[in-house]
Amino acid sequence: MIVYQETKKQFLYDVRQDLIEEKIQEKVRKKLHKRTARNEFMSWMNSMQYMYKVMEDKRIPDDSHVAIEYRIPNSNKRVDFIISGENEQARESAVIIELKQWQQLEKVDTKEAIVKTKLQGKLVETTHPSYQAWSYVSMMEDYNEDVRRYKIRLQPCAYLHNYRLQQDDDLINSCYEHYIEKAPIFTRGDTDRLAAFIAKYIKKGNPDVLYHIDQGRIVPSKSLQDSLTAMLKGNQEFTMIDDQKIVYERAIEIVKKKADKKQVYIIHGGPGTGKTVLAINMLVAILNLSKNVMYVTKNSAPRQVYRKKLADGKYRKVYIDNLFKGSGSFVESEKDELDCLIVDEAHRLNEKTGMFQKGENQIKEIINAAKVSIFFVDDYQMVTTKDIGSTDEIKKWCHVYEADIYEDTLLSQFRCNGSDSYLSWLDNVLEINCEATDEFDYDYDIRICDTPEQVRNLIFEKNKINNKSRLVAGYCWNWIREGRNKTDIYDIQIGNFEMSWNLGSSTTWAIDPESVNEIGCIHTCQGLEFDYVGVIIGEDLRYQDGIITDFTKRANTDQSIKGLKGLYKRDKEKALRIADRIIKNTYRTLLTRGQKGCYIYCVDEDLKNYLKERLKKSM
Repeated sequence: MIVYQETKKQFLYDVRQDLIEEKIQEKVRKKLHKRTARNEFMSWMNSMQYMYKVMEDKRIPDDSHVAIEYRIPNSNKRVDFIISGENEQARESAVIIELKQWQQLEKVDTKEAIVKTKLQGKLVETTHPSYQAWSYVSMMEDYNEDVRRYKIRLQPCAYLHNYRLQQDDDLINSCYEHYIEKAPIFTRGDTDRLAAFIAKYIKKGNPDVLYHIDQGRIVPSKSLQDSLTAMLKGNQEFTMIDDQKIVYERAIEIVKKKADKKQVYIIHGGPGTGKTVLAINMLVAILNLSKNVMYVTKNSAPRQVYRKKLADGKYRKVYIDNLFKGSGSFVESEKDELDCLIVDEAHRLNEKTGMFQKGENQIKEIINAAKVSIFFVDDYQMVTTKDIGSTDEIKKWCHVYEADIYEDTLLSQFRCNGSDSYLSWLDNVLEINCEATDEFDYDYDIRICDTPEQVRNLIFEKNKINNKSRLVAGYCWNWIREGRNKTDIYDIQIGNFEMSWNLGSSTTWAIDPESVNEIGCIHTCQGLEFDYVGVIIGEDLRYQDGIITDFTKRANTDQSIKGLKGLYKRDKEKALRIADRIIKNTYRTLLTRGQKGCYIYCVDEDLKNYLKERLKKSM
């Protein structure tokens, strides 16, 4: 979505008349449903004056088109400035400019593409401007089908208009040469150089270019499952953005560090912040360092999907099984037996392991087994009574082992069409966080349906595109034992609507061609994502002057609430508090599996009407 777009001539007029920042602010409010912070408003006021000096150069055609604040599809990232038109070969072309108001920085030559600079009064690590500009173009090329179809030439660069370049400046240090070649750097005093650079790629105007960028059909980036085999061969198929890159480089630095103590890295991130993408990237990179590293999850669903994809890529089973481990695999491990363990969905870790309840504590066992432990955590995705992988619990065992603790948070959003506000709205509506915003932009396709048949029909239609849409439901219907491998025995019945839970004979429900005819639950989809998800909310979540959770409406076969009935008899308040957390976290997880859209049916009529009303209010 482009916030502001005009011809060069109109842009110059808007700046000259001191209208530009107010126009951008108003369009951000209307198109993105966001209020503009004072510092962002001031940055437009400052940066657009510099871009005015660049754009008034007569070498840049008057009918070229300007776009300001283009939000990259499926992310919450915005491109600062685009100039578009045609190049000498009459090919559609656009120059992508990352604008920075920095005045100084320090190189970080121990990490790829990372610098230190002052942001909001603090010296922090962030990505080099050239890397940032290049990575945004990479995302645009990955997501926008029209950019690829029309072969639009996207040329990134960075303009630090307040930065006075010094001799042997860290900004252009040789350690950043690779990305500076891809996205050249311009600094204070480079007005003519930047104008010449733009003019090199933009020879005449063409309004179709911005139309193709803004309105092109959005095809999600390559899915993690489809790309894993190539990644293990050394091809990095996922471009890490901003905080992802910073966290990734920090992890590699920790692994390389020669330390006498255990190292534990805790990485926080909500749904869609790229935790699994990062975990797999780290796995590949650390393997390439010739380190003994494994990817660990308690949930078997993502492990089975990755195993199947790798098996299709001709990897031997023993090799795959040694890479992807369950969280209970380290009960008998010796201290520091492994160089590194990367724990995805760490919030799902249990205390004991397996049917015979082996071990003492899975967090303790993982930290004990590895010199470096990397935990990806979302405290709001703990969805069973056995989940113990909270941040506090991890830190407790870090202190026991006297480990060095590192901690970071991922904020970039890549699921739910990059809509931070949808996730915030969801937290508000489910009363997980009542201080979260209750407004969100409508780029994300969310619908509250009147019947489960409507949800099913929408998912069936979307799934025809690429087999990446699925139905899921809260665990409010028993999983009939004799029908666990039969789609004609219907576990879930709502009026005339009948469907089966996912089959017990398949561990790869998320990618099986026919599994769209089955309904998944939290245990088969947590840690995975789809293009579109259809969610059936059972009677365990209702509305009556507020959100009500009711664990007694859960299925008897649901192990996620095991022990709650007994606890309820001993300590009613504690049991209800745990049940409330589990049920809300479960639906928060289910409702955020869709990358492009979510279709919802509520068994409770009042909840359906409430959600519809909340959607209307958020517009």
